[in-house]
Amino acid sequence: MERFWIFIFFLSSIRNGSSRRDLSLQPGGYITIPCHYDKQYIQHKKLWCFSWISAYNYCTIQAYANNTADRVTVTDYPDQNLFTVTMRNLKTGDTGSYWCAVEIEEGPDVYEQFYITVKSGLDPVVSVVESSVEGQEGGVVRIQCLYSAGYQSEQKQWCRSKDQRCYTVGRINTSQNSAVQISDDGRSRSFSVEMSGLKKSDAGWYGCRVGKLEVPVLLSVSDAAPATTMPSATMTPATMTLYSSSGMITPPFNK
Repeated sequence: MERFWIFIFFLSSIRNGSSRRDLSLQPGGYITIPCHYDKQYIQHKKLWCFSWISAYNYCTIQAYANNTADRVTVTDYPDQNLFTVTMRNLKTGDTGSYWCAVEIEEGPDVYEQFYITVKSGLDPVVSVVESSVEGQEGGVVRIQCLYSAGYQSEQKQWCRSKDQRCYTVGRINTSQNSAVQISDDGRSRSFSVEMSGLKKSDAGWYGCRVGKLEVPVLLSVSDAAPATTMPSATMTPATMTLYSSSGMITPPFNK
């Protein structure tokens, strides 16, 4: 099966640009960045913009939420207080400063800054093979998270974006009638997540977290498959044949 590598760094929340996150990515890949925001900004416009220089006031808007422009897609998830930015078919010319931002009409926008470098020969720090998984109610899903050699000693977690509930390697949590188990394999530099007893409420965005870095994974939960029933058997009266010296007698089997 062909592997689709996703190179992602996760935001804790959008704020007023007090820090910058640096991302090093490979040409031809794609990146998905979930940007969290406060509930008070649900009705505000969300955007992704770019600038050759590190100045938000001079950035060019590439796409607004729920739109696709060229190789950029921005999707808002107001029920989870986040929007995602996906950049596809990355090119070396994409190197530069970026911001995921929320427009504020009555004041300065709130935003998070990135500096993205697209260069050949770079290995992903944290990645997943599948960024979207689907399971059925009551069923099981498995996710494999991969990390680079320099992160073997870091804590490995599976975290739900909505409430930041995290499950840590080596522990089992059976809350809410679902179980989450994580096992780490240092030799292959990967850890596996298994969620069993799935519920509809388990659906949403999660993250494979290694230290402070995180890769988002979207979990969908569909209705359980209808139970199959065997056709009921119809009992028919049985007969047996007896023989006597006077002839053949065929009485009911049960009388």
